[in-house]
Parts: sequence; C-alpha cells; structure tokens
Amino acid sequence: MKMDRRTFIKAVGVLGASLFLQTYKSDLAKALELSETKVLWLHGVECTGCTVSMLDGGSPDIVEFLQLYNLNLLYQDVLMMQQGIFVDGKLANTSDLNSELLLEEILEKEKGYVLVSEGGVPNGPAGTGKYMVVGGRPYKEVYEKAAKNASAIVAIGQCATHSGVNAAASDINELLDHRGIAFTMEDSSKGILNLLGIDKPVINVNGCPAHPDWVFLTIGAVVLGKIKVPEDLPYVLDKWKRPKVFFPPDHVIHDNCPRRGYYDRGEFDLTVGGEKCLWKLGCKGPYSHADCATRHWNGHLTFCPQAGSPCIGCVEPGFPDSTRPFFVEIEDTGVVGTNLDTIAGVAIGGGLLAAGAHALRRTVLKTPEEKEGTSEESISEKTEGEK
Repeated sequence: MKMDRRTFIKAVGVLGASLFLQTYKSDLAKALELSETKVLWLHGVECTGCTVSMLDGGSPDIVEFLQLYNLNLLYQDVLMMQQGIFVDGKLANTSDLNSELLLEEILEKEKGYVLVSEGGVPNGPAGTGKYMVVGGRPYKEVYEKAAKNASAIVAIGQCATHSGVNAAASDINELLDHRGIAFTMEDSSKGILNLLGIDKPVINVNGCPAHPDWVFLTIGAVVLGKIKVPEDLPYVLDKWKRPKVFFPPDHVIHDNCPRRGYYDRGEFDLTVGGEKCLWKLGCKGPYSHADCATRHWNGHLTFCPQAGSPCIGCVEPGFPDSTRPFFVEIEDTGVVGTNLDTIAGVAIGGGLLAAGAHALRRTVLKTPEEKEGTSEESISEKTEGEK
C-alpha cells in the first residue's frame, strides 16, 4: 500500500475496520501476497470477553480479518478444540490432537511472531505463579517463554493492559499478585515483563472488553508495517502505550456524547431510563479517553451512554478502582472554592457559564502530569478566556 504512516493512521481512525478493509481490500491483498505473519494468542487470567468481542465483530468478522491480513494463527485457546491427553503423567498423542503438545512445540520452535496477550499473569502465591496452571505448568512460565520469542506484544483488554479487575483492591489482592503485561494498574514497575526482565515492544489496546476495530486495526497496522515496531511507537502511542488514534490524550468520550447538551444546561437524570446527562448516575465519560462516542459499538450503532448506561471508564489505567463505584457520582470536587453542583445548578440559567463549568471540570480531573503548572489563577484565566 502506498499511503504513508500518517495517512494510514488517519484512515484507520476515521473509517474503522469495516470500511477500511472494504475500501482497501485489493491493496491489502497485493501488499500481503508474499507475506505471512504468525500470531500466538494466549489467554491468562480473564473472562475471555475480548475474544467474545472479536467474535461479535462484523464486516470483517474474525475469520475475514485473519484471511485479509494473511495471519497464521498458531494458537488461540478459545477458538481451537482443546485436548490435553496425559498417559502416566506425560503428554501423549500428537500436536494435531493434543493442544498442550501443540503449545509446547510452538514455544520450542517458533520465533518472531506477534504475541497477542489476553488476560493478566498471576505471580502468586509467593512468586510461584501457581494460581494459574496450564498443562501442569504455571502460566507465568508459559508466558515467559512466549514473550522471549515474540517480535512484538499486543496486549488486549484491561486484564492484559493493566490487570484490571484482577488487581482491584481486595483482601487477597497481594496473595494472588495478578500482573498486567507492561503495567499493573498504573504502575509500570509491576508489569510482568519488568518482573521477568524481558524487554519487548508492547502496544496496549485497553477496554473491558476491547473494541474489535481497535484490535483488528492495531494488529493490521503492525503487520503491514504502517506502525514500525519499535521505532514508531513513541509517536503513535500515549504514555500508557495505547494507540492515540483510538485513545486520544486530548479527547474524552464526553466531548461527543449525544447527551452532552443536557450536561451543558445542567440537566441530569437521577434514575435510569431517562434521556438527560448521566453524570449523577456515575458516568465517567468526562475523563475516559476513547473514541467510543464516535466509533460506536454493536455494529457501529450505539455505545454505553447512548444505550442508557453511564460510562464506567473501562479504558482507563486504574480501572476499576479509579472509577468505582460505577453507578454513583463520586466526584464532588470544588473548583476555585465553588462546589461543582452549585456551578451546574446556576448553569441551568446560563449556557455560557455551563460551558465554563465543563472546562473547569475537565481541568480538575486532569492527571498530575496534565495539571503541572496549573493554578487557581490560571484556571480562572482559562475560564474567562473560554467565556
């Protein structure tokens, strides 16, 4: 394909997997005529929801996706027939019939594949990794072998990217010690790769689950060489290793929410089933960085707030601890000495003030890095400017 990297990134961001693959089908076929990419897809601690999300993708579906990109899927727990035959404690039969033997052969012989990681990696108890055992071996050991032989790693879904619900605060959290691939929650020092001393390029496709477009197009960009790994990664990924085209640092779901007008007028639903802003019901859209409101789910038809559910912030690094309780308004942050509820109440009588309140809320909900250099005076100046 002749388009440069910047054009490719723009195209996949605007068109989505379905229209992009339909539009460039013949070009893709020519580009991949002599090229086959091997993919090893492993499942750790998770619910397989991301694979289910892939299976729900349409035009392309997952089979068309594999064919269009000429991918050789070496192993995928959910999509293959599972068998694990042991005789006298040893694996028996052949790799054609025994999935444990197949995985063993892949880990011994194959190199340079793209490793798709779905699910986290348990390190407990006491660093043994035995809270998840696959074919008699801790999954931690299996993953270590797989990661060492990979050319690049694409972590999909919140369990893999930041360990998600597995690392949520609980009485047994430290005992289980579930790890994400490059991060555990927001801590890169606790990613499983760091623990194992493995240095591999990682791309995180967040979400609980991840959108099929995000996965298909990210893998496609890597396969086609439109994202050169690792040299392009600092430019196309954010600080959490997420593709900026799908998780824009300067854009939140709230910006394009069809309920946004109600927010600006200070009109909020207090019970489910209404048509107004869902902020009072715990919506986390104002600080969740993803293109859900423009890309949409369910065949690109709708997304959570549009369907009546508050956004729960499932794409954010600290999810779920940073966004729960999901359906309760937990932010009552004062801005320049003013309660946000008071601002929103006054805003009912003044649209311009509501827009200012929106800008203020965006400011106080910034990350510590984004807040650097921000003060009450500069916030006031910014608000006056936006008015």
